[in-house]
Amino acid sequence: MPSLSGLLRVLGFLGHVHHTSNATNIAAPNASAKNHHSMSMGGIVARRRWQTLACGFICATLIAACTAGRPTAKNGNPAPATSVVNPSPVANQPKPAEPAAAAEGVPEGVPVAKPAAPVTGAPDTPARHWTRVAWDELPGWQQDNVAEALPALHLSCRVLARQAAWKEACALAPAGVDAQTARQYFETHFTPLRVSNPDDTLEGLATGYFEPAIRGSRKPSARNRIPVYGLPGDMLTLELGDSAPELKNGAPRVRVVGNRVVPYYKRAQIDGATAPLKGLEIAWVDDEIDLFFLQVQGSGRIQLDEGGVMRIGFAGHNGHPYRSIGRVLIDRGELTLERASMQGIKAWVRANPTRLRELLDQNPRYVFFRELTGPDSAPPGSLGVPLTPRRSVAVDTRYVPLGAPLYIATTWPNTSKPLQQLMLAQDTGGAIRGAVRIDFFWGAGEEAAREAGRMQQSVRTWVLLPLAHPAAK
Repeated sequence: MPSLSGLLRVLGFLGHVHHTSNATNIAAPNASAKNHHSMSMGGIVARRRWQTLACGFICATLIAACTAGRPTAKNGNPAPATSVVNPSPVANQPKPAEPAAAAEGVPEGVPVAKPAAPVTGAPDTPARHWTRVAWDELPGWQQDNVAEALPALHLSCRVLARQAAWKEACALAPAGVDAQTARQYFETHFTPLRVSNPDDTLEGLATGYFEPAIRGSRKPSARNRIPVYGLPGDMLTLELGDSAPELKNGAPRVRVVGNRVVPYYKRAQIDGATAPLKGLEIAWVDDEIDLFFLQVQGSGRIQLDEGGVMRIGFAGHNGHPYRSIGRVLIDRGELTLERASMQGIKAWVRANPTRLRELLDQNPRYVFFRELTGPDSAPPGSLGVPLTPRRSVAVDTRYVPLGAPLYIATTWPNTSKPLQQLMLAQDTGGAIRGAVRIDFFWGAGEEAAREAGRMQQSVRTWVLLPLAHPAAK
């Protein structure tokens, strides 16, 4: 009997691990810089009638595949199957934490952070990777101006204060105090726990991401000819539940064509001459490689020709695996590993403009956006609160609770200069996988883009938990 994973590969649903966080991070399995970071992406809202159709077609296909070739009993009837695959129906997939998610009051389709699971001490819980330590183990703790992290903590507490373990610590969080007072607050109400990898090593990878700003307009013009697409209404998310553990990091995106369910369009098809998504444009921009990197980051700003700024954020993706174009250029011998940063890739594009389309098509993943509105000047992370430049990081929430303070010890990009400071774990990303793994949010602007593009450093981390948290006792 064919395996479900085999059938899905035939259908084109399985491939490499997708990249959603550092798009230029060719060392990561896939992508954060994030498609932003936060990268688990999804959240497709489809009409019920399409869900029913897709469910019927997929189930029929899977049942046929699972029964074909089964042994025949002597009476001519199929022999009993030793296992049965029961695919779950197509359903609306909650948006994973790829790029910016949202909390209460945010428009439909934006992810809402889930409370961190309680720590029980079981082998498969984060507590297995945490070791309580003294405050003096944190390198540079006395030198960091931890008061600068308090505004980000107050943002985290918008969500964390709903949990009993965090309620008191959040209620007592000071504001407008000096570094020493802030440090005393953390040392009084929190416990530091060193984070280790599953193999008990302590070092991991730190990459960076930023909020790009590109030029464009709300309507096409002679200069702005590159479309920025919103979420397609004909894209469905195929939910298979426990029947396909291979898909735990992302359910397939499909569309209905006649009486068939097929994978959703790849990048080459979306950007091709037939323009299947024409009419879904929410903006137009002037530079295709800038839009590509904005897709990698997952959110950004469009400086409008007609005046003002349009902020856009992650709405979903087409379900295809991310493939690093930096890795493509390295494998072809056109860039060295050291040159395969965002800046290096853009320089290659300027030198080879006629080859850009072919290069981008090597990455079948395509990201869709929505316009962000509201008073916040920074993009929201997977926690649903605005990110704070140089104080917010993306993490793997299997090991670090979303929203928690996280102390990091790393170095500034491409240097040995220590970068040791308190951060808040407020975002996630598809390529941010591992216990000691972070994506550092640098903010917006040229300097942020430069630092994020160069960052690929070794890091150690410590999670700070309130005293009422089970793991802190």
